[in-house]
Parts: sequence; structure tokens; C-alpha cells
Amino acid sequence: MAIETVITREMLAHFLELQHKKKEVETEIEELKRAFNEYFDLSVGKNAKGEMVLREYKLQRQIRNSVKFKQQQTVKKLEELNLLDLIEKKPDEEKIRSAIQLGLLHEEDLEGCKTVNTSQAIYVKYLSSK
Repeated sequence: MAIETVITREMLAHFLELQHKKKEVETEIEELKRAFNEYFDLSVGKNAKGEMVLREYKLQRQIRNSVKFKQQQTVKKLEELNLLDLIEKKPDEEKIRSAIQLGLLHEEDLEGCKTVNTSQAIYVKYLSSK
């Protein structure tokens, strides 16, 4: 199989130039995101979703939470509750949620076993005038 693509010095130079521009753009985007998050922190509170419209632009902050069970504490608690079928080598989060829904396990039984991670997402949309 023959290589048909020709790599030129200009291509390499252009690639490096684009990589540099990409870093500059990413840095600037992060600065804007920081400013947007600071605005929402002050106007609606930390880790709260928010929205504003400025002429034809809409700025939104969405908040996502992900809950994970702490492995050691959860396994220990499930062993104490004799719910060994809910344990693999790590807590089976799907089975735990099912057991909670079925009433075999209560949320408070796993107190101290979960961690909650929160992330912020910024969206900017162009709203075309109608």
C-alpha cells in the first residue's frame, strides 16, 4: 500500500501555527467561562443554574451532579446489612439503586458512602431575530 499523502514544510508550519492559535483561543474561552460563572455565582448563587438574554444572545449555566458510592464504606455497609448480592468487587451502583427503589435498602443506610461531584457548563446561543 503506497502512501499518497505528501507532507510539506508548509503543512508542518501551518500545523504549529494552528496549535499555537488553539492554545490562545482555549485560554481566552476559559477566561470568558470564568467571568460567566462568576456572574452567575453572584447573581443566582454558586452551583445554581442561571440564564440571561442580552439582545440576540442567550447565556445559560447548567449544573450537573454525579453521585458515586465510596467503595470501602459502601461494601462494608452492604456486608453489615447482609446484602452481599449487591457487591461485586466494587459496589454495584445499578443494583443499589434498584434495591433502594424496591425498599430493600434505604438511602440513609448508605449515609457517608456517597460523594457528589458538581460541574458547571456554559452555553452561548445566537438567537436569530424573527
